[in-house]
Amino acid sequence: MNPKVEIFSQGEEVITGQVADTNAAWLSQQLVSLGFQVSRHTAVGDKMADLIGLLKEIASRADCCICSGGLGPTSDDLTAEAVAQAFNLPLQFDEVALQQISGYFARRNIAMPEVNRKQAMLPQGATRIDNEWGTAPGFCLQYQHCWFVFLPGVPFEMQHLFTETVRPDLEGRFSLQPEKLVIIKTWGIGESALQAHVNQIEIPAAVTVSYRAGVDENQTKLLFPHDYPPEATSILVQQVAAQIGDAVFAIDGLDKTAGDLVSVIADLLNQKSQTLAVIESASQGLIAAKCIGHDWLVSSSYNQKLSRLNQSEADLINTAKRLGRELQKSCAATFALVQFYDGSEQAFADKNQTITLCSVLLTEQGFCQQSKTVAGTLQRKQNQAALYALDLLRRFLQQKESLCPYYD
Repeated sequence: MNPKVEIFSQGEEVITGQVADTNAAWLSQQLVSLGFQVSRHTAVGDKMADLIGLLKEIASRADCCICSGGLGPTSDDLTAEAVAQAFNLPLQFDEVALQQISGYFARRNIAMPEVNRKQAMLPQGATRIDNEWGTAPGFCLQYQHCWFVFLPGVPFEMQHLFTETVRPDLEGRFSLQPEKLVIIKTWGIGESALQAHVNQIEIPAAVTVSYRAGVDENQTKLLFPHDYPPEATSILVQQVAAQIGDAVFAIDGLDKTAGDLVSVIADLLNQKSQTLAVIESASQGLIAAKCIGHDWLVSSSYNQKLSRLNQSEADLINTAKRLGRELQKSCAATFALVQFYDGSEQAFADKNQTITLCSVLLTEQGFCQQSKTVAGTLQRKQNQAALYALDLLRRFLQQKESLCPYYD
């Protein structure tokens, strides 16, 4: 069985919601990838009794604990003192730590405040973790059967210390057998529909299936034991992806990490040196924003009037085709993507009303189109408009059978 690790976040700002605990989420991802079983996330405020009590509890039940926060110089930074009291390890002055802290200020031509000397006081027997990115050194120690690691709460510093020092130490200290996580990424299909598709397949008991809904994609996650046969892993993943169908735009974890929808499109366009020009309406520039920095996007414009021409859908499609062809020719683009929506400005802004999105993709051979009805806030409609348009391009590039182009 993989060793159990707990993540312990310290700070009044965390438990009161003033700061989102991104440290715990990031650490969980790192620890799971190493092969740990993350058993708990716990956050405690700046109260000494609570800190001492939790440290003792964790020592009695976990194999490892990673703690972030509470290593600063002010009176509310209590972690080192809490460790000293909980484990009967008196604080001792660390001369090297003080040199590093004072050096941090000296390099910036700032006099070190006297309160920062506090950060050089570490529990007896603890191993210092040098911090080149801030003033707070981390430290680690063994108590009972649990290995404790204490890191600063500033995410930038915490991540550097974990990556540079803690992770290599954990890999050598524990016998780790990482499980294999495969993520099937989709757009345009909800969690319940995903589960209905996956339920049609007999999933082996050793494989854990879970789902995650997001703003820009929904995920089906398959977690395989470390010793699950690679060939069987690949076969099951492909079965699940095929059962879900054309909504699948990428699979992460088999042999590569594909990234988000735009990253997938970028790879497909770059393979053939193809280019794209865009006219947006409902997405209001968000397609261009999502594709920022990509050379294959050769033109992007926002046409506010395209959705208010008082034309039938057929006439709007013809208008979109004409504008797309003109843009395609003027930019010498491989593809032109033209988007419009059917609905009033009031319906677009009202979260309780729907609009109909329509996207037309002009290819070198012809065109293809799709219509989708969306609801929600203005921001949600804008985001879905951008993603549905981009997904139309993705489906064509991946040659999905359900998306055959119409020929002019």
